[in-house]
Amino acid sequence: MYKRIVKLRSLILVYLTHHMALPLLKLLRKNDVFPYSGEELHFFAPGTLGNQLAEFLDVNNLQLLPYYARHDIKHILLEYETTDEGEGSLQCFMLGNGHLSFPVAATVVYCFLTMPEHWHLFRKAYRRGKAAVRISDWKWFELLEEPVVGLRRQIIPVV
Repeated sequence: MYKRIVKLRSLILVYLTHHMALPLLKLLRKNDVFPYSGEELHFFAPGTLGNQLAEFLDVNNLQLLPYYARHDIKHILLEYETTDEGEGSLQCFMLGNGHLSFPVAATVVYCFLTMPEHWHLFRKAYRRGKAAVRISDWKWFELLEEPVVGLRRQIIPVV
C-alpha cells in the first residue's frame, strides 16, 4: 500500500511540475528562453556549469527544456537529486532563500502534505536556503562558463 501511495504522489508531483508549472513558466518567461541546445552544452569546458548541465541531463536521461533550464541548474548547484524528496528540498531551499512564487509555494505545500517522512530534509533545506546568499536574482544563463565549484562556494561560503 505504501509503495502505491509513493508512486501516486510522485505522479501527481510530476504532473504539477511538468503539466502545470512548465506551461505557466512558458507564459511568464517569454524572453527568458535558454540560449543553447542540449548538444551545444557538451562543448563547455569540463567543470563549468554548462558542461555539468549537459552531464546532468545525460545522467538523468532528461531532455533540455528551454523554459526549465534554470530549474535544472539549481539542481546542479544546490546538489539536490531529481527525486521527489530532492524536488521538495530544492523548493524548500528556494523558499528559505527568500524566493516566494506560486510554483515554489505549491511544491512546498504539496511536499509537506504528502511526504511527512522527508520533513527533516525539507527543514534542513529551508535552513540552508536561509543561510545562503540570495540567488533568485542571479543571471543563470550568464554563469554557464563558470566553474561549478566556485559558484557553490558563492552560494554557501565555506567558513
